[in-house]
Amino acid sequence: MLKRFFLIVLFISLAPLANAQGAAKVERLANLLHLQPMFDVMRQEGITYGDDLDREMLGGAGGIGWQRAINEIYQPERIWLTFLPVFQSELKGADIDAMIAFFESEPGAKIAALELEARQALLDKTIENASKERFHALSEDGSNRMRLLNELVDANDLVEFNVMSALNASYAFYTGMIEGRAFDPAPSDADVLKEVWAQEDEIRLDSTEWLYSYMLLAYEPLSDDELRAYIDFSASKAGRALNAALFSAYDGVTVNVSKALGLTAAQFMHGEDL
Repeated sequence: MLKRFFLIVLFISLAPLANAQGAAKVERLANLLHLQPMFDVMRQEGITYGDDLDREMLGGAGGIGWQRAINEIYQPERIWLTFLPVFQSELKGADIDAMIAFFESEPGAKIAALELEARQALLDKTIENASKERFHALSEDGSNRMRLLNELVDANDLVEFNVMSALNASYAFYTGMIEGRAFDPAPSDADVLKEVWAQEDEIRLDSTEWLYSYMLLAYEPLSDDELRAYIDFSASKAGRALNAALFSAYDGVTVNVSKALGLTAAQFMHGEDL
């Protein structure tokens, strides 16, 4: 009886320790991927998008109240606290050690830094447009670099993940608008789904253009061997698990943000004081 009691105590004592160790590994991986600085970039992207919504939906009349609401929606710490639990949950049972090992290696660390730098650079519309023009110029040339990027995209279904996330965001935005009473009468869920799916072709084109433009910019300094190492990791079990966890967590953030944007836009359309 004493032995059994000891084993139970040992099991209970080790469970929180294992969870703590797992959380520490996820935090270490997140630091290697520069995820929190990436959310700072997303905040700046969101503010720009908020300005677009102000012009398109509110006729530019949102004013300081709108800017304050957008800043609150894209508050990085709040987004991080939405992202992290999902990211950690989705990585449960995955080989986090293999992920850490890759991004602590020379090509992995270089790649993570370049991805952040490229996302920051694309905040500049001139750079964004130039990168898109480069993609269109190279998309049909059959170069080795484009073949490698195609492999990277195919390894983790990157276009499909981006399309899915954008469709989910669009649906969430409509849901927020409906909850905010922007429509009279409110459309049915079937009507909303029909409207969202009608955007799929346009979203696919936009997602493909953005993704390849981003990759061409981010990975330009990489040698073919370094890019090949990234492709091999991405196609591995650990790489695919990491990519799925990232997209699942990002999708949760995007859905929450999009619904909040739709609800806020509807309230401003009614002239409600936020």
